[in-house]
Amino acid sequence: MNAPDMQMLPASGRGIFYDGRTAAHHDVTIELASQTLRMHAGDGSVLAEWPYDALETHSAPQGLLRLGTAGTVLARLEIKDPRLIAAIDARSTPVDRAERIERRLRGKVIFWTIAATASLLVVAIVGVPLLAAEVTPLIPYSIERKFGDTVDAQARATLDTDHAGAAFECGNAGNEQAGRAAFDKLIVQLQTGADLPFPLKVMVVRKKDANAITLPGGHIYVFAGLIDKAQSPDELAGVIAHEMGHAAHRDSTRTLMEGAGLSLLFGMLLGDFFGGGAVVYTSKTILQTSYSRSVEAAADAYSVMLMRKIGGDPRALGTILTRIAGTTHPGPKILIDHPETSDRVAAIERLAGSGPTRPLLASADWAALKTICSGA
Repeated sequence: MNAPDMQMLPASGRGIFYDGRTAAHHDVTIELASQTLRMHAGDGSVLAEWPYDALETHSAPQGLLRLGTAGTVLARLEIKDPRLIAAIDARSTPVDRAERIERRLRGKVIFWTIAATASLLVVAIVGVPLLAAEVTPLIPYSIERKFGDTVDAQARATLDTDHAGAAFECGNAGNEQAGRAAFDKLIVQLQTGADLPFPLKVMVVRKKDANAITLPGGHIYVFAGLIDKAQSPDELAGVIAHEMGHAAHRDSTRTLMEGAGLSLLFGMLLGDFFGGGAVVYTSKTILQTSYSRSVEAAADAYSVMLMRKIGGDPRALGTILTRIAGTTHPGPKILIDHPETSDRVAAIERLAGSGPTRPLLASADWAALKTICSGA
């Protein structure tokens, strides 16, 4: 309270004092001294003197201030004069009849809550991705494989919207086995050229999108729609080599780490301190979210390198990207947006250079591969 307000408040008033030794009450004059509250009897004698900082408020009806002090148990003072109550409130921090302390505490709680939330958001947006990028290369491949198996189970359940179960994977029916054998020939060439320090599990699934995705631990899903769109084994191989680039760079594992970190952070905000939704959250993130342009560019460069290494056409990836971008909107995960596709294709052309190529599959094998999902 400021000085002018203090001057307007009374320096004394009337109240009822109980000394705590008898049941009798005393009509007293209350003097607001500089450091203490004094209770004067009718003859002017001082019955009690309580420091302002030692005052305690007790439960009382509306409009009544009932005070005690830390030094006494039963003694109390009752005041009804609102102006006198305001004067005591202005001098005694513990009384806080105007709830200034409570308001300050509420303000501090709100401030620190906002600050903590903002800190978590900064960590989530900046810190978690940086930490994930640093930690991912340190994860043993055996651990990554276990992560991948867990995410793969969730991803398969999400992708298999028709609940086909084992039939969701192409190449197992009798009339599909020749196509599976041809597909395996193509994958063996790519895996031999890539020479990754961990095995890949590449499968074709019954999804109509022209797409392919990579999960942690070397799980690669090739959608039937991509095989339908591909006009040569090199085009299909170029996309799969791109996904192998994601596996080699451990991009999906980094996404898993980011997702797990985000799930833990926001789980803390929501009371889930164990981050139980991390796998579900991350699986959906991997399936639904495109990588950044720089990550996609690195995977494109890997595809060009690998296709050149095994003798295939390194430009084939650009060819199929252009075809898919021209017929699909929004694009699948191997595309980010249409305007950028031309830039990606131009970069692929620059990296591809010139040199001899060879057919990655014979015509008969390619024809068989195109039937790999014909049995269901």
